Amino acid sequence: MATKTQAFAGGGSSSLPPGGLSLTEISQKLENQKIPIVTHIISDEDIGNVVGEKLQTVDLERVLKVLTDPHYAGLYDRHVMAIERLLRHYKQGFLMKDLVQVRRILNICADRIEEGLVCYVEPLVDCLCVCALPFLMEKASDELAYRQISVETASQLAFLMRVDVSRVRLQICRTLAQIYDGEPPPQDVRDHKPAGRKYNQAICEESDISETLVRTLKLLDKDLTVRLAVISLLQKLSGNSTRCCIQMLSVNAAYTLCSRMTDPDPSGELLFRSVEILWNLMQHGDSEQVAKQLACQECVAQLREAFVYLLPRTFSVFDRQLRNDVLVLVQLLAATDCRAPFIEVGFLKQLTLFATFEEVKSHSPLVRNLKLSKNHEDFELKKLLISTLVSLSSDPCALPVLSEGHFMLALLSYVKPNEPTSKPRELPPAYVEELQLLALSALATVGPKMQADFVSCNGCNRLLELLFWCTEASDDYLGYGNAFHGAGGRGSKRAQMRRTLRAISAMVTTNNPDILADFVDQDAIGALSEILASSVSAGNRTGQAATAVVNDDDTIDLEMKREMLGILSGLCENSLHNKDLFGPSGVATLVQFLRTDPGLLSSGLGHYQLVIGAIDAVWCCVVGSYTTEDCFLEREGVYLLLDLLERCPSDLHSLILGVLLDLSENEKTLPHLKTWKGGREVTAPHLFCALWRDTEASIGCPRRPDGSIGDLLSPLMGDAQRKQLVTPQPANWPSRSIVEVAENVRAKIYALFYRIGFVDLPGINAEDHVTLTLIERYLDYKLGEVWDEVQRELELEQVRPVTPDREALDWINKCTEQETLLVAKTQSELMDAKRDQEVSEEQALDFVARTSDYSKLREAKTRQLASIEASRIVPLQQDGAAFHSTELVNLQATVSSEGIAV
Repeated sequence: MATKTQAFAGGGSSSLPPGGLSLTEISQKLENQKIPIVTHIISDEDIGNVVGEKLQTVDLERVLKVLTDPHYAGLYDRHVMAIERLLRHYKQGFLMKDLVQVRRILNICADRIEEGLVCYVEPLVDCLCVCALPFLMEKASDELAYRQISVETASQLAFLMRVDVSRVRLQICRTLAQIYDGEPPPQDVRDHKPAGRKYNQAICEESDISETLVRTLKLLDKDLTVRLAVISLLQKLSGNSTRCCIQMLSVNAAYTLCSRMTDPDPSGELLFRSVEILWNLMQHGDSEQVAKQLACQECVAQLREAFVYLLPRTFSVFDRQLRNDVLVLVQLLAATDCRAPFIEVGFLKQLTLFATFEEVKSHSPLVRNLKLSKNHEDFELKKLLISTLVSLSSDPCALPVLSEGHFMLALLSYVKPNEPTSKPRELPPAYVEELQLLALSALATVGPKMQADFVSCNGCNRLLELLFWCTEASDDYLGYGNAFHGAGGRGSKRAQMRRTLRAISAMVTTNNPDILADFVDQDAIGALSEILASSVSAGNRTGQAATAVVNDDDTIDLEMKREMLGILSGLCENSLHNKDLFGPSGVATLVQFLRTDPGLLSSGLGHYQLVIGAIDAVWCCVVGSYTTEDCFLEREGVYLLLDLLERCPSDLHSLILGVLLDLSENEKTLPHLKTWKGGREVTAPHLFCALWRDTEASIGCPRRPDGSIGDLLSPLMGDAQRKQLVTPQPANWPSRSIVEVAENVRAKIYALFYRIGFVDLPGINAEDHVTLTLIERYLDYKLGEVWDEVQRELELEQVRPVTPDREALDWINKCTEQETLLVAKTQSELMDAKRDQEVSEEQALDFVARTSDYSKLREAKTRQLASIEASRIVPLQQDGAAFHSTELVNLQATVSSEGIAV
């Protein structure tokens, strides 16, 4: 440095830097000043803020070379030392980028163990322990970049279950459980971050861990400890993951678990965890697929053994809950697949025995020492047994078993009045009420399938006695309204009455003559009529039937009214004697229901269904009995039906018109139809014509603006019927023209006009006359449509009719066309007459205005005088000549004298 300085200085004084200082002097001056150098990157080490342990990476390829190199093939101690050294460096977890090499190391150890080299067990277990730690990331993007590698690593861990070493398998289960659901330990690694818990759960769900573990269960029949560990892990995987449940079901997990869940296990953990997994599969997976896998004799037999084993074990809450859990699985299986082999393995017979042994005496050793207490678990057991048998009753083969086990008698034992208090060793009144409501609901389902048992057990009398008890107001019993079946029944007997009415309705709909006769003999018609009468009476009454008084804004009460109307309809529909029993009191009640405000039909509370029930009751309880029909007519029932028809939604038009049509068979009904007047003085014929036009507009019939026929070839066809192609059909299939009759109300309107006539109808206008010309020919046009379809089907089938048939078809088509032309001509004449009449009425109105209105008379007089004055010739008069006026004074005529003279 000195040499260079001297060489520079030797060049002369003119080469020195400014100020006359040499380079040596400048350098010393800079050193004395100590100018700091500032860098742009400051690390934690620079400021002394170092957190966590620094990860010392290891060349995994060198470790793999040691394990796989043929030169090191027999150096097992060196292999173990290499793996131990690797684990010492990665004791905080493996890097995501190194997972591929880690998987290769694990596979090598597993292969060596399978070859009989037990020295690799310890390194493999240690590696699995490190794998339980969350994988480490160098960058935030590593989770996305190495996601697939992480998924494959998780799958590989499950594949290591092939190693037939209990210690390894247990550690694999602990590792996978720690990855999926374990609390991650603190990992303080410098410059690295562990993966999150959600990320670990996601890679486990995306892998095939669940499938592998289920397949592994078949290899663990003799190792109960490992088997319990695997099942515990499957319980965690299926607890909240739908994806894991689907994977497990894909390898028949339900069958695999259920078929071996009663194997000997001193701890009882096998049965408990197996049931829990089956529950999870039902809840998060496909319940139908689970039922399909369980619907085999082997699984049903296992469920039966588990339930029979747990039933007498009522010493602890855990055993009772586990027993109920098994029964819930049985119920879900029965509800999903009632044809599962419950009968073949004898499970149905045992379930019937357990459900009825308290109500029906039995000498079976299974229930000899069995006693259900009044705890909550035993109460739930009773409900589950009844619900399970109801589900199994859907199988016709199960009905004889239920009948043999007196299931109907057990259900009817609850159909009795309830007591407000209970004895010390009996169930509380709230429990009794809930069982009673459940039995009534079950009776509504099972009763129609076991009609003989219902009759033999005097079911009609029991139900009516309970119904009478529900309507008594002097009883001190007040309902609790618990559970689903008791909704709306707190503080009253409405829940019992609601379920009783449903049970009676279910039995009436069977149309069994013995059941119907039994109900009628017990005066069911009179009792229901009285309850309905009290429900619609003005004001709330006390005394008998006070509990049946209802409010129109209560959904449950409206439902009970509808049920009672349905029961009356079923009892009276096919019996003239029962219609006479319905009598004036029942008619008076129906009339009150027909007075329902049409504005309430869209309230959504049930008035719409109630009105439908009332109309159906008129059809079934009134129509057909002249005595009852006369009472209905006396109370203006036809008027009320027409009022309802005028204001109700279009959905009810067909039902009301059908009732009116059947009532019109009674000659006394026709005057009511002709004299009725609705809003704005609308008559029944005009209303029927308006409904006809509305129907044709809704189905798209071609009509002109004046209402006349728009298509002469097919005057009745709508858009849907036109678009439907004619196709050959079997002889027993109805044609589209016949089907169309039932799809709208035109046929019923035609039949009503056929009864009341087509002429001399009150309150119809010219538009109605045009519509009537078409209604009068409805049957002829419909016959023409049918024959036209026959002819087209024959052409499509390439069938040529014989000459007489061909001539007949041509003649029918020609007659239909001529009749259509005649109707169209008549409609045109009617419209012309209407226009002429309007013109005539307008002229008459103008003449009356000109001859009666004083102001218009004055204006006409003024115009007349002006016209006369303008038409005169100005006379040439001389001054002083006499002039005589020709006008008549005080003349009242408003036309000219020439017009008068003419």
